[in-house]
Amino acid sequence: MESQVRGGTRWKRFAVVMVPSVAATACIGIALAQGALAASFSVSGQSFKVTADKLVGTGFSQYGAIDSGTTLDGKKTAHPVAVSAFKQASITNMCQSVVTPNIPLLGSVSLTLKAGGGGTPVQAENLYIDVEELEANATFENIDIGVAAKDAKKGPGMKENETSNPFGFAQQADRATLTDVKQTAWATTAGTFKLSGLKMSLSTGVKECY
Repeated sequence: MESQVRGGTRWKRFAVVMVPSVAATACIGIALAQGALAASFSVSGQSFKVTADKLVGTGFSQYGAIDSGTTLDGKKTAHPVAVSAFKQASITNMCQSVVTPNIPLLGSVSLTLKAGGGGTPVQAENLYIDVEELEANATFENIDIGVAAKDAKKGPGMKENETSNPFGFAQQADRATLTDVKQTAWATTAGTFKLSGLKMSLSTGVKECY
């Protein structure tokens, strides 16, 4: 069974249970290059934007969660996210950007990271992306929609120590292919994360991937 989706999704309310949706997520943050799955962590006060020409992932699952953290001025906050998980993922032409505002004498400063071009995609294992907003074309193979999060066994399983309802809505698929990806995310963790052709740059002003 295959299912195709195009569009964007945005979570605006504080809720542990994800609103049912077949919008899958894609892509990447800066790597936690480690050998075992990372536990959840307090997120920073800055989300980041990511684009990719294509992501192909096997062992896909998605469920709702809450990312806790602080704003840039140190106030506690929380972000409802859709956690998309892949056992294996290959990402072509990835761009990631994050903007730090209000730096004295400089104003905004943008950090841009690019990798996975030149015919050698980025490779990731046990990849989790905490997404706030997504646009992409998506194709799912053997998709199950509406399973309990704890029973979404096609993916790598739920993250440890996160605020999520194991009995809440989830979906899973044997394989997910996403193209023309644009997303805003709060966190990414991975067991391994290999960035081929990595290029990183800093510049003044707001210069984002999209």
